[in-house]
Amino acid sequence: MRLRRSRRPLAAALCALAALTAAGCAGSTSGASSRAAAPAASAAVSAGRTGYPLTFDNCGMRLTFAKPPERVLILNGTSVGEVESFIMLGLEKNILANVQSYGVSDDPSMIGKIKALPTGGLSMNKNFDVPAEQVLKLKPDLVVSTWSGGFDAKRGFATRGQLAAAGISSLVNPTNCAMGKPEATEEEKRAYRNQSINSSLEFISLLGRVFDVQQRALDLVGELRTRVETVRRRVASLPARKVLIAYPGMSMMNANGLPAVMTGGIYDDVIKAAGGVNAFAGLTADATTTLNREQLATAQVDVLVVGLFTPDEKGDEEAARIFAAYPQWAASKSRTYTVVSDGVHLGPLNAHAVEKISKVVHPGG
Repeated sequence: MRLRRSRRPLAAALCALAALTAAGCAGSTSGASSRAAAPAASAAVSAGRTGYPLTFDNCGMRLTFAKPPERVLILNGTSVGEVESFIMLGLEKNILANVQSYGVSDDPSMIGKIKALPTGGLSMNKNFDVPAEQVLKLKPDLVVSTWSGGFDAKRGFATRGQLAAAGISSLVNPTNCAMGKPEATEEEKRAYRNQSINSSLEFISLLGRVFDVQQRALDLVGELRTRVETVRRRVASLPARKVLIAYPGMSMMNANGLPAVMTGGIYDDVIKAAGGVNAFAGLTADATTTLNREQLATAQVDVLVVGLFTPDEKGDEEAARIFAAYPQWAASKSRTYTVVSDGVHLGPLNAHAVEKISKVVHPGG
Protein backbone atom coordinates (compact mmCIF):
# COMPACT_ATOMS: atom_id res chain seq x y z
CA MET A 1 0.00 0.00 0.00
CA ARG A 2 1.39 3.39 -1.00
CA LEU A 3 1.60 5.96 1.77
CA ARG A 4 -0.51 9.04 1.21
CA ARG A 5 0.62 12.25 2.84
CA SER A 6 -2.51 14.25 3.61
CA ARG A 7 -2.35 17.95 4.48
CA ARG A 8 -3.17 17.27 8.15
CA PRO A 9 -0.27 14.92 8.99
CA LEU A 10 2.08 17.02 6.93
CA ALA A 11 0.96 20.10 8.79
CA ALA A 12 1.42 18.44 12.15
CA ALA A 13 4.81 17.15 11.14
CA LEU A 14 5.87 20.65 10.20
CA CYS A 15 4.53 21.94 13.51
CA ALA A 16 6.67 19.40 15.32
CA LEU A 17 9.73 20.40 13.33
CA ALA A 18 8.99 24.10 13.84
CA ALA A 19 8.62 23.59 17.58
CA LEU A 20 11.86 21.68 17.64
CA THR A 21 13.61 24.45 15.75
CA ALA A 22 12.27 27.14 18.07
CA ALA A 23 13.38 25.08 21.05
CA GLY A 24 16.97 25.34 19.96
CA CYS A 25 17.31 23.11 16.95
CA ALA A 26 17.50 25.98 14.54
CA GLY A 27 20.47 27.08 16.49
CA SER A 28 21.54 23.47 16.49
CA THR A 29 23.16 22.24 13.36
CA SER A 30 25.10 19.54 11.82
CA GLY A 31 28.52 20.95 11.45
CA ALA A 32 30.30 17.74 12.26
CA SER A 33 28.18 15.98 9.77
CA SER A 34 28.66 18.72 7.22
CA ARG A 35 32.38 18.51 7.73
CA ALA A 36 32.13 14.74 7.37
CA ALA A 37 30.56 15.26 3.96
CA ALA A 38 33.38 17.52 2.81
CA PRO A 39 35.90 14.68 2.41
CA ALA A 40 33.27 12.79 0.44
CA ALA A 41 32.91 15.71 -1.92
CA SER A 42 36.67 15.92 -2.34
CA ALA A 43 36.89 12.21 -3.06
CA ALA A 44 34.12 12.43 -5.62
CA VAL A 45 36.01 15.12 -7.54
CA SER A 46 38.59 12.50 -8.50
CA ALA A 47 35.76 10.41 -9.99
CA GLY A 48 37.56 7.32 -8.75
CA ARG A 49 36.03 4.08 -7.53
CA THR A 50 35.07 3.74 -3.89
CA GLY A 51 37.43 1.58 -1.88
CA TYR A 52 35.61 -0.74 0.50
CA PRO A 53 35.44 -1.06 3.40
CA LEU A 54 34.48 2.62 3.44
CA THR A 55 34.58 4.26 6.87
CA PHE A 56 33.65 7.80 7.86
CA ASP A 57 32.00 9.81 10.63
CA ASN A 58 28.36 10.86 10.36
CA CYS A 59 26.94 13.08 13.11
CA GLY A 60 29.31 11.56 15.64
CA MET A 61 28.70 7.94 14.62
CA ARG A 62 31.36 5.91 12.88
CA LEU A 63 29.98 4.19 9.79
CA THR A 64 31.56 1.39 7.79
CA PHE A 65 30.27 0.05 4.48
CA ALA A 66 31.68 -3.20 3.13
CA LYS A 67 29.81 -2.65 -0.16
CA PRO A 68 27.14 -0.35 -1.61
CA PRO A 69 23.87 -0.66 0.35
CA GLU A 70 21.19 -2.58 -1.57
CA ARG A 71 18.14 -2.29 0.72
CA VAL A 72 17.72 1.38 1.62
CA LEU A 73 14.85 2.84 3.64
CA ILE A 74 14.41 6.60 3.24
CA LEU A 75 12.51 8.09 6.18
CA ASN A 76 10.01 10.94 5.91
CA GLY A 77 11.26 13.94 7.92
CA THR A 78 8.95 16.18 5.84
CA SER A 79 11.64 16.26 3.16
CA VAL A 80 12.07 15.15 -0.43
CA GLY A 81 15.70 16.20 -0.82
CA GLU A 82 17.12 12.80 0.02
CA VAL A 83 14.91 10.67 -2.22
CA GLU A 84 15.37 13.13 -5.10
CA SER A 85 19.14 12.86 -4.69
CA PHE A 86 18.90 9.06 -4.94
CA ILE A 87 16.75 9.34 -8.06
CA MET A 88 19.03 11.84 -9.79
CA LEU A 89 21.96 9.51 -9.16
CA GLY A 90 20.07 6.56 -10.68
CA LEU A 91 19.89 4.66 -7.39
CA GLU A 92 16.19 3.72 -7.52
CA LYS A 93 16.98 -0.02 -7.50
CA ASN A 94 18.79 0.40 -4.20
CA ILE A 95 15.66 1.75 -2.51
CA LEU A 96 13.74 -0.88 -0.54
CA ALA A 97 11.17 1.62 0.72
CA ASN A 98 10.67 5.38 0.53
CA VAL A 99 8.42 7.53 2.74
CA GLN A 100 9.31 10.96 1.28
CA SER A 101 6.84 12.66 -1.08
CA TYR A 102 5.22 16.08 -1.62
CA GLY A 103 3.28 15.34 -4.81
CA VAL A 104 4.53 18.64 -6.27
CA SER A 105 7.97 19.58 -7.55
CA ASP A 106 9.96 22.19 -9.44
CA ASP A 107 10.97 19.27 -11.65
CA PRO A 108 7.58 17.82 -12.68
CA SER A 109 9.18 14.52 -13.71
CA MET A 110 10.07 13.92 -10.05
CA ILE A 111 6.44 13.44 -9.06
CA GLY A 112 5.97 10.26 -11.06
CA LYS A 113 9.45 8.96 -10.27
CA ILE A 114 8.84 9.24 -6.53
CA LYS A 115 5.38 7.67 -6.80
CA ALA A 116 6.93 4.71 -8.64
CA LEU A 117 9.21 3.86 -5.72
CA PRO A 118 8.24 1.05 -3.29
CA THR A 119 6.89 2.05 0.10
CA GLY A 120 7.33 -1.33 1.79
CA GLY A 121 3.76 -1.24 3.11
CA LEU A 122 4.95 1.09 5.85
CA SER A 123 2.78 3.43 7.88
CA MET A 124 3.72 6.44 9.99
CA ASN A 125 3.10 6.95 13.71
CA LYS A 126 1.72 10.08 15.39
CA ASN A 127 5.09 11.74 14.90
CA PHE A 128 4.86 11.23 11.16
CA ASP A 129 7.61 8.79 10.47
CA VAL A 130 8.13 5.04 10.47
CA PRO A 131 8.02 3.51 13.99
CA ALA A 132 10.89 1.40 15.25
CA GLU A 133 9.18 -1.98 15.01
CA GLN A 134 8.35 -1.50 11.33
CA VAL A 135 11.88 -0.42 10.48
CA LEU A 136 13.42 -3.42 12.24
CA LYS A 137 10.92 -5.81 10.67
CA LEU A 138 11.68 -4.49 7.18
CA LYS A 139 15.40 -5.34 7.66
CA PRO A 140 16.98 -2.68 5.44
CA ASP A 141 20.76 -2.50 5.25
CA LEU A 142 20.70 1.32 5.42
CA VAL A 143 18.21 3.82 6.87
CA VAL A 144 18.49 7.43 5.67
CA SER A 145 17.00 10.39 7.55
CA THR A 146 17.07 14.07 6.66
CA TRP A 147 17.61 14.92 10.37
CA SER A 148 18.92 13.34 13.57
CA GLY A 149 15.39 13.41 14.99
CA GLY A 150 14.49 10.57 12.64
CA PHE A 151 16.29 8.27 15.09
CA ASP A 152 14.74 9.63 18.29
CA ALA A 153 13.34 6.90 20.57
CA LYS A 154 11.08 9.44 22.33
CA ARG A 155 9.21 9.83 19.05
CA GLY A 156 8.86 6.10 18.64
CA PHE A 157 11.67 5.76 16.12
CA ALA A 158 14.52 3.26 16.07
CA THR A 159 17.73 4.73 17.44
CA ARG A 160 20.97 4.52 15.54
CA GLY A 161 22.26 2.24 18.29
CA GLN A 162 19.30 -0.12 17.92
CA LEU A 163 19.79 -0.25 14.19
CA ALA A 164 23.51 -0.91 14.51
CA ALA A 165 22.81 -3.76 16.93
CA ALA A 166 20.56 -5.28 14.26
CA GLY A 167 23.26 -4.94 11.62
CA ILE A 168 21.59 -1.92 9.98
CA SER A 169 23.56 1.22 9.06
CA SER A 170 22.02 4.68 9.44
CA LEU A 171 22.83 7.94 7.71
CA VAL A 172 21.75 11.51 8.51
CA ASN A 173 22.01 14.21 5.86
CA PRO A 174 25.24 15.77 7.17
CA THR A 175 24.11 19.38 7.18
CA ASN A 176 21.20 18.46 9.49
CA CYS A 177 23.13 16.58 12.18
CA ALA A 178 22.22 19.11 14.87
CA MET A 179 18.54 19.06 14.01
CA GLY A 180 16.98 16.81 16.63
CA LYS A 181 20.30 16.21 18.38
CA PRO A 182 20.31 17.81 21.87
CA GLU A 183 24.04 17.19 22.31
CA ALA A 184 24.97 18.80 18.99
CA THR A 185 28.46 20.25 18.83
CA GLU A 186 29.11 23.90 18.06
CA GLU A 187 30.47 22.87 14.68
CA GLU A 188 27.25 20.98 13.93
CA LYS A 189 25.14 23.95 14.99
CA ARG A 190 27.17 26.27 12.80
CA ALA A 191 26.84 23.96 9.80
CA TYR A 192 23.05 23.92 10.17
CA ARG A 193 22.82 27.70 10.46
CA ASN A 194 25.04 28.12 7.40
CA GLN A 195 23.21 25.74 5.08
CA SER A 196 23.62 26.67 1.43
CA ILE A 197 23.23 25.31 -2.06
CA ASN A 198 26.61 23.72 -1.53
CA SER A 199 25.12 21.67 1.32
CA SER A 200 22.74 20.08 -1.18
CA LEU A 201 25.62 19.24 -3.50
CA GLU A 202 27.71 17.78 -0.69
CA PHE A 203 25.00 15.22 0.06
CA ILE A 204 25.02 14.13 -3.58
CA SER A 205 28.79 13.70 -3.39
CA LEU A 206 28.47 11.70 -0.20
CA LEU A 207 25.95 9.32 -1.80
CA GLY A 208 28.27 8.99 -4.78
CA ARG A 209 30.98 7.77 -2.47
CA VAL A 210 28.80 5.42 -0.41
CA PHE A 211 27.22 3.79 -3.48
CA ASP A 212 30.34 3.82 -5.67
CA VAL A 213 28.80 6.10 -8.29
CA GLN A 214 31.32 8.88 -7.92
CA GLN A 215 31.48 9.72 -11.62
CA ARG A 216 27.69 10.14 -11.71
CA ALA A 217 27.86 12.33 -8.62
CA LEU A 218 30.71 14.38 -10.07
CA ASP A 219 28.83 14.94 -13.32
CA LEU A 220 25.57 15.80 -11.55
CA VAL A 221 27.19 18.20 -9.08
CA GLY A 222 29.09 19.83 -11.94
CA GLU A 223 25.93 20.28 -13.98
CA LEU A 224 23.91 21.72 -11.10
CA ARG A 225 26.72 24.00 -9.96
CA THR A 226 27.21 25.28 -13.51
CA ARG A 227 23.51 26.15 -13.81
CA VAL A 228 23.59 28.12 -10.56
CA GLU A 229 26.84 29.90 -11.39
CA THR A 230 25.53 30.83 -14.83
CA VAL A 231 22.68 32.70 -13.16
CA ARG A 232 25.00 34.25 -10.56
CA ARG A 233 27.17 35.69 -13.33
CA ARG A 234 24.17 36.99 -15.28
CA VAL A 235 22.80 38.98 -12.33
CA ALA A 236 26.07 39.84 -10.56
CA SER A 237 26.16 43.49 -11.67
CA LEU A 238 22.42 44.10 -11.26
CA PRO A 239 20.85 45.71 -8.18
CA ALA A 240 19.51 43.16 -5.70
CA ARG A 241 15.73 43.27 -5.23
CA LYS A 242 13.90 42.29 -2.05
CA VAL A 243 12.48 38.77 -2.32
CA LEU A 244 10.04 37.04 0.00
CA ILE A 245 9.54 33.27 -0.01
CA ALA A 246 6.18 32.34 1.53
CA TYR A 247 4.52 28.94 1.88
CA PRO A 248 0.78 29.35 2.60
CA GLY A 249 0.39 25.59 3.00
CA MET A 250 2.95 25.62 5.80
CA SER A 251 1.18 28.28 7.88
CA MET A 252 1.03 25.81 10.77
CA MET A 253 4.73 26.53 11.26
CA ASN A 254 3.99 30.14 12.21
CA ALA A 255 2.70 30.96 15.68
CA ASN A 256 0.46 33.65 14.20
CA GLY A 257 -1.02 31.54 11.41
CA LEU A 258 0.79 33.46 8.67
CA PRO A 259 2.25 31.86 5.56
CA ALA A 260 5.59 30.30 6.47
CA VAL A 261 8.21 32.86 5.42
CA MET A 262 11.53 31.16 4.77
CA THR A 263 14.59 32.92 6.12
CA GLY A 264 18.26 32.22 6.70
CA GLY A 265 20.56 29.50 5.45
CA ILE A 266 19.81 27.90 2.12
CA TYR A 267 16.83 30.19 1.45
CA ASP A 268 19.01 33.29 1.58
CA ASP A 269 21.59 31.56 -0.63
CA VAL A 270 19.03 30.59 -3.28
CA ILE A 271 17.66 34.15 -3.37
CA LYS A 272 21.16 35.64 -3.54
CA ALA A 273 22.13 33.34 -6.41
CA ALA A 274 19.02 34.52 -8.27
CA GLY A 275 20.07 38.16 -7.91
CA GLY A 276 17.97 39.14 -4.94
CA VAL A 277 18.19 39.59 -1.19
CA ASN A 278 15.82 38.06 1.32
CA ALA A 279 13.26 40.61 2.50
CA PHE A 280 14.11 39.38 6.01
CA ALA A 281 17.85 39.00 5.48
CA GLY A 282 19.78 38.69 8.71
CA LEU A 283 17.10 36.68 10.49
CA THR A 284 17.58 33.01 11.29
CA ALA A 285 15.19 30.14 10.66
CA ASP A 286 13.49 31.06 13.96
CA ALA A 287 11.73 33.89 12.12
CA THR A 288 9.55 31.37 10.31
CA THR A 289 7.85 30.54 13.59
CA THR A 290 7.87 33.99 15.23
CA LEU A 291 7.12 36.43 12.38
CA ASN A 292 4.05 38.56 13.12
CA ARG A 293 1.55 40.37 10.89
CA GLU A 294 3.05 43.82 11.48
CA GLN A 295 6.53 42.64 10.47
CA LEU A 296 5.12 41.13 7.31
CA ALA A 297 3.02 44.19 6.51
CA THR A 298 5.94 46.61 6.86
CA ALA A 299 8.43 44.45 4.94
CA GLN A 300 9.88 45.70 1.67
CA VAL A 301 8.91 43.12 -0.93
CA ASP A 302 9.75 43.62 -4.61
CA VAL A 303 9.25 39.99 -5.61
CA LEU A 304 6.98 37.37 -4.07
CA VAL A 305 7.93 33.71 -4.33
CA VAL A 306 4.96 31.48 -3.52
CA GLY A 307 5.94 28.04 -2.28
CA LEU A 308 3.70 25.03 -2.87
CA PHE A 309 3.70 22.20 -0.36
CA THR A 310 0.84 20.00 -1.55
CA PRO A 311 -0.52 19.29 -5.05
CA ASP A 312 -3.95 20.79 -4.31
CA GLU A 313 -2.51 24.28 -3.84
CA LYS A 314 -2.80 26.74 -6.74
CA GLY A 315 0.14 29.11 -6.95
CA ASP A 316 -1.64 31.89 -8.84
CA GLU A 317 -4.55 31.88 -6.39
CA GLU A 318 -2.24 31.88 -3.39
CA ALA A 319 -0.29 34.81 -4.83
CA ALA A 320 -3.51 36.78 -5.38
CA ARG A 321 -4.56 36.18 -1.77
CA ILE A 322 -1.21 37.33 -0.41
CA PHE A 323 -1.20 40.42 -2.62
CA ALA A 324 -4.71 41.29 -1.43
CA ALA A 325 -3.59 40.99 2.20
CA TYR A 326 -0.49 43.16 1.66
CA PRO A 327 -1.37 45.67 -1.09
CA GLN A 328 1.33 48.09 0.06
CA TRP A 329 4.15 45.87 -1.18
CA ALA A 330 5.85 46.87 -4.42
CA ALA A 331 5.37 43.25 -5.52
CA SER A 332 1.62 43.55 -4.93
CA LYS A 333 1.37 46.71 -7.03
CA SER A 334 3.35 45.23 -9.92
CA ARG A 335 2.02 41.67 -9.48
CA THR A 336 5.59 40.38 -9.57
CA TYR A 337 5.81 36.78 -8.41
CA THR A 338 6.77 33.24 -9.29
CA VAL A 339 5.86 29.83 -7.92
CA VAL A 340 8.27 27.20 -6.58
CA SER A 341 7.95 24.08 -4.44
CA ASP A 342 10.89 21.88 -3.40
CA GLY A 343 13.66 23.78 -5.17
CA VAL A 344 14.33 26.30 -2.41
CA HIS A 345 14.75 23.61 0.25
CA LEU A 346 17.76 21.41 0.94
CA GLY A 347 17.95 19.04 -2.02
CA PRO A 348 19.17 18.61 -5.60
CA LEU A 349 16.67 20.99 -7.25
CA ASN A 350 18.11 24.30 -6.05
CA ALA A 351 19.25 25.14 -9.59
CA HIS A 352 15.64 24.90 -10.78
CA ALA A 353 14.52 27.42 -8.16
CA VAL A 354 17.44 29.78 -8.77
CA GLU A 355 16.67 29.89 -12.50
CA LYS A 356 12.95 30.37 -11.92
CA ILE A 357 13.34 33.13 -9.32
CA SER A 358 16.00 34.99 -11.32
CA LYS A 359 13.56 35.37 -14.23
CA VAL A 360 11.26 37.56 -12.14
CA VAL A 361 13.94 39.27 -10.06
CA HIS A 362 15.81 40.40 -13.18
CA PRO A 363 13.64 39.53 -16.19
CA GLY A 364 15.71 41.53 -18.65
CA GLY A 365 19.10 40.88 -17.10
